[in-house]
Amino acid sequence: MSHLNEYLAEKRAAVLARNAAVEAGAAKPVQLKANVRAEGRSGVRRLRIREHQVISDSPPDFAGYDLGPSSPELQLGVLGTCVTHIFLIQAAERQVPLESLEVEVTGIIDPRGGKPGHEKTPIWPHEIGYTVHIDSPASSEEIDALFEAVERNCPILNLLRNPQTIRAEVKLVDSKAGAANASRKEDDAVSA
Repeated sequence: MSHLNEYLAEKRAAVLARNAAVEAGAAKPVQLKANVRAEGRSGVRRLRIREHQVISDSPPDFAGYDLGPSSPELQLGVLGTCVTHIFLIQAAERQVPLESLEVEVTGIIDPRGGKPGHEKTPIWPHEIGYTVHIDSPASSEEIDALFEAVERNCPILNLLRNPQTIRAEVKLVDSKAGAANASRKEDDAVSA
């Protein structure tokens, strides 16, 4: 059975190098970007981040084709991947051995949220929780300290716990008007 300890040695080297860059003043903020496009005919949402792609869809009972997880499911998954990654980082940094690590995230989404009779029911995922399954020869004290460090340092966990203001704007593009104007310009050029 493979375990995580060999990987944790590699992760430790990367964590120490990153920490040294921070201490030396060489680390800078990183601009994050995600782009999502709704596709015609299906409404599938294609999420692109760097060179990666994830498909998000709705279940059939909500006019979807079930080609990928829904947005609320992705949010729980993002929390799970971040908690898992921070456990790996903190275990590597603290040299806590891990044979295996698995994080299960649960939550509720209620389609009645905000509707008449359910005005106080949240429209967002709620009752979110996570359970970490760790196989490790480490002591309970080491695991407790590891858990506290994860809770303190996990960016997505802390984002969800500490809401912030989100800037938003809408840019209207009338592609039909643009196509009509281009067609008129072509007609004018031909008649001239």
